[in-house]
Amino acid sequence: MKYLLLVFAGIAVGALVFSNVELNLSFNGSSFSNRPNFATATSNIENYPVQSLKSFNEAFVQIAESATPSVVTIFTEKTVNQRVVSPFDFFGSPFDDFFGMQGGVAPNRRKEVQRGLGSGVIVTDDGYILTNNHVIDGADTVYIRTSDNRKIAAKVIGKDPKTDLAVIKVDQKNLKPIIIGDSDKLRVGEWVIAIGSPLGENLARTVTQGIVSAKGRANVGLADYEDFIQTDAAINPGNSGGPLVNINGELVGINTAIASRTGGFEGIGFAVPSNMAKKVMTSLITTGKVTRSYLGVTIQDIDDNLAKAMNLKAGEGALVGTVLDGSPAAKHGIKTGDVILDFNGAKVTSSAVLRNAIASQSPGSTVKLRVFRDGSTLLVTVPLQEQAAKEIASARTETDDSVSTILGFRAEELTPERAQKLKLQPGAGKVVITAIAPASNAYRAGLRGGDLVFSVNKRDVRTYAEYNALVKLAKKGDLLFVLIGRGGSKMYFAFNL
Repeated sequence: MKYLLLVFAGIAVGALVFSNVELNLSFNGSSFSNRPNFATATSNIENYPVQSLKSFNEAFVQIAESATPSVVTIFTEKTVNQRVVSPFDFFGSPFDDFFGMQGGVAPNRRKEVQRGLGSGVIVTDDGYILTNNHVIDGADTVYIRTSDNRKIAAKVIGKDPKTDLAVIKVDQKNLKPIIIGDSDKLRVGEWVIAIGSPLGENLARTVTQGIVSAKGRANVGLADYEDFIQTDAAINPGNSGGPLVNINGELVGINTAIASRTGGFEGIGFAVPSNMAKKVMTSLITTGKVTRSYLGVTIQDIDDNLAKAMNLKAGEGALVGTVLDGSPAAKHGIKTGDVILDFNGAKVTSSAVLRNAIASQSPGSTVKLRVFRDGSTLLVTVPLQEQAAKEIASARTETDDSVSTILGFRAEELTPERAQKLKLQPGAGKVVITAIAPASNAYRAGLRGGDLVFSVNKRDVRTYAEYNALVKLAKKGDLLFVLIGRGGSKMYFAFNL
């Protein structure tokens, strides 16, 4: 009897608490704006008291029904020259002339159409759609299928590989756009819903539910600028570009990738925050490109050993390495060894946080830095400049450890300047490996930074453009066969991507 009384008391208390939970939801009136702008809309949703499991269930149903009409399935087509494997291929290039190579073009090639599938979300009622860059990159043809099963041709408006975002547009009116929420207000533990087309068209507009597992995830290796929302809402291949939605039915992220050992869902998904996506989208629509600011320093995180040596806390600030000549940092007194603690009054907790903060500023804007130097702190005011191609390349060589997620390494043109820096002969080759992921198959096979790439899959690399064309054909799971030059010697390496 005592135990039964305790059980009944627990149920009564639970029911009382649960009845007072409010999800801040209401669907009595229209909560989505059809205005073709990207401002964060104020929702008309009223407090929705949850008094039973049925009303709790109904709340999630209403969220899904409100957001799903804004989700589209994206289809892409790309025509490629597919090489037909011949037994004579194994004998190598000396036999090319004998077996029919004419003018450097192999007769054993045929054109094939590669088809891709992803997701997107309508952000204006006149047809602008936000998605991932990797969904539409390189496509010759793009079209969408809406929730009411309309197939519509789409045009690529702009793309930003550095954040893996892209904007496409369809020539349609009166579409149902989604409200863009404020991802900065998102908290770890909040419920979220992911919507997309995982694994195929037959599973279009699949809805999965989970929570925000973490915020500010960086160094994932998916893009140059990373500030991902991590979620355990099920995300699978095909979900890319679809929306991550909060309980108000607002877009808070663009689903981008999963972390998986098997290629399937393992409860770790990543989404680009809506605030970052909104800035990129606005820039692409209004100017056709994304303009970022430039400070001109290489930076690194502060680990335990560095923190101990500098009398700082681990994870406090970003340590300045190289200060590039002529950069805003150099002109305004930033020095090697400085630790940038604050950026415009906000704490700097990692190099990724600082890098994203700098890039998000408009070129020409003035920022305030709190800097730790030789045991003292000082305030430095620096007007930022626009990133130029040369400046980006210089900084990238020094600081950017991001590499091709498929290849496991990054290779660049062997310019005289780069050859001098790597202590290589200027005419030693055309392409050099400048970064490699330690956990990659390429590294395990034996490739290292500074290696020269002479051939890819038995095709000579005579220019950097030729190298790019060859590796673009590589897909995950393919065997890559490369001829490498190192220390005056040549050697072959083979590994699966």
